[in-house]
Amino acid sequence: MSIDNDNTFSATVERTLADIAANDDELPDIRPRSPAEALEPARAPNPPAEKSKRRMHPFLSVLNAMLTLMIIIPLGLGGLFYFMKAQYYDKPGPLNHSTVMVIPQGEGLNAIATRLERENVIDDKWLFVASAYYFNAQDKLKYGEYQIAKNASMREVLDTLVEGRSILYKVTVPEGLTSWQVVERLNANEFLKGEITQPPPEGSLLPETFKFGRGTTRQEIIERMQAEQQKFVAKVWQKRAPDLPFESLNEAIILASIVEKETGRADERDRVAAVFINRMRKRMRLQSDPTIIYGVSEGRGTLGRPILRSEIQQANPYNTYQVAGLPPTPIANPGRASIEAVLRPAKIDSLYFVADGTGGHVFAKTLAEHNRNVAKWRVVEAQIRARQAEEARIAALKGSSEESNTASAAAAPAMVFPGMDAAGLPVLPPGTDLSSFGLPGDLSALSPIASASSSANSLQEAGSGDLGVPLPLRNPRLR
Repeated sequence: MSIDNDNTFSATVERTLADIAANDDELPDIRPRSPAEALEPARAPNPPAEKSKRRMHPFLSVLNAMLTLMIIIPLGLGGLFYFMKAQYYDKPGPLNHSTVMVIPQGEGLNAIATRLERENVIDDKWLFVASAYYFNAQDKLKYGEYQIAKNASMREVLDTLVEGRSILYKVTVPEGLTSWQVVERLNANEFLKGEITQPPPEGSLLPETFKFGRGTTRQEIIERMQAEQQKFVAKVWQKRAPDLPFESLNEAIILASIVEKETGRADERDRVAAVFINRMRKRMRLQSDPTIIYGVSEGRGTLGRPILRSEIQQANPYNTYQVAGLPPTPIANPGRASIEAVLRPAKIDSLYFVADGTGGHVFAKTLAEHNRNVAKWRVVEAQIRARQAEEARIAALKGSSEESNTASAAAAPAMVFPGMDAAGLPVLPPGTDLSSFGLPGDLSALSPIASASSSANSLQEAGSGDLGVPLPLRNPRLR
């Protein structure tokens, strides 16, 4: 085996030497031509030839540049913003005291930023503008009156304007006001602006407390009240009781306005509504005093005096003593409770009610029972009038000398009404037992009552629940 290996190695060496000899011309001559050349260093070989670069497609070059910019620019802007944010956006502002400022309606971003800088709320309006654009809030700043805190940062100011956290005022429209009275109340509010372009129809407004910012128009409040009423009645109308003596929502609002004017007690509205509904079912006249007041006052809702007998006997579309059924329109703007009471009245058989001397009413099924209740009320009413007259007399004495008051009292004729004495007390037969009226023997123990109607002009008008009572029992002032 070793002899064969030696032969193979020798053959390989011979072939290698033969190849070298054959290529001898191609190999560089590395032998020195002289002794001096032998001392010189050998020249370095030439570098290898560069491979040809593959050319990129122009579209890919543009795309590559765009992607690079899309990455670098946001990073740069982000870094710049966070630097500015740390330096200016979140740091306390220059305002050294809290202030109130108004952003007018229709003012743009640049004008708002200028105003903020002028009022020393922010340091730099251009940074404020840039911040608004960065947060995509340039079109979201709201007008209004704003309370700006001391040293409020630019972030806090921008958030306040975007969220519209303006100073809010409020206007309260009580239940039972007529549309004319509502307009008068809105016109008296100094924080509202503009005129009411169209007086609202009676009964179309939902009484409520409304909050608003400075610059809100009066017409906007009217429209909000109308929208709230439409939304509310649409919901409760679907839940009305069956077999009501009216078919339309408008008729329900008319009756609700009468109920609203008849009582201010939430716990008896459904019973007052039931009385009127029972009378409608029996085709009885409603005989409601507030309807007379509305017709006589031409929608203003108040007379400032008791109802006259001639007004009770006067025929007009709103006088429910003279006309059958409901009046042609509501006589006020009823609240939620009165509307609900009319749509779901109490299940009682009463046909009459009258003030009970405690701020509420007493109900009766028959006229005889009602007349007894009226007699009790008249005694209480007379006592209250006498007390009011005495208080007025004492007040007059305090305002002038005793001599002049004595002379005035002597010159003034006493006014005595039928069935009443000079003090305004009812003339009762001697020995009358007041306990037969369900009253204490000492009338001074009785306290003044609240009026039976939320807009009653006097105690006589407060007896607006005296349904079906003969006119002499009402004791109206004669014209």
